[in-house]
Amino acid sequence: MSTITIIGNGNMARGIATRALAAGRTVEILGRDAANARALAADLGATSGTTGQAPAGDIVVLALPFDAAKSVVTGYGQALAGKTVVDITNPVNFETFDSLVVAPGSSAAEEIAALTPASVVKAFNTTFAGTLVAGETGGQPLDVFIAGDDADATAAVASLVSDGGMRPLAVGALKRSRELEGFQFLVMTLQANPAFETFNWNTGLKIID
Repeated sequence: MSTITIIGNGNMARGIATRALAAGRTVEILGRDAANARALAADLGATSGTTGQAPAGDIVVLALPFDAAKSVVTGYGQALAGKTVVDITNPVNFETFDSLVVAPGSSAAEEIAALTPASVVKAFNTTFAGTLVAGETGGQPLDVFIAGDDADATAAVASLVSDGGMRPLAVGALKRSRELEGFQFLVMTLQANPAFETFNWNTGLKIID
């Protein structure tokens, strides 16, 4: 049974941890605030610690905002060597909610990959926290789009997704994160648009085949 370390203790951490536990994985929750991490872990049946300790998991999920994710991987340095790091971030400019903060021709995932010796995989950035708890929305299992350069790391994340009751869709190399982040930004603007009254952050991207 593999261990999944989730760094963060917010709603996305809860959702991903719920799916990882449903997949039969051992889950470790790490956070800057030990009490918050401990509370979430106790609620879910996971273990906890702080970001001051090295992650135990083979897969490390950055359930953090973009800037915090960059800071964490930089701080861990070589402690992440040999691990798979999952970047879930959407690098939205939340002051304007009108653009991304990464340069054209780049992505949050690629910027994070440049800061760590780990194999970085993009996943879960197109799923919302509430839908992750259930693993589905509208009676359909969630599609989780995955991008990565390391075949073994991508397969390990796909296995976690599948075992958690969702459908993994590997879309190609890590540079495909650019499209995933851009498209999810568009979806987020729809969620926040009062013209779409039923879009209450409970939708899901689905490829119908």
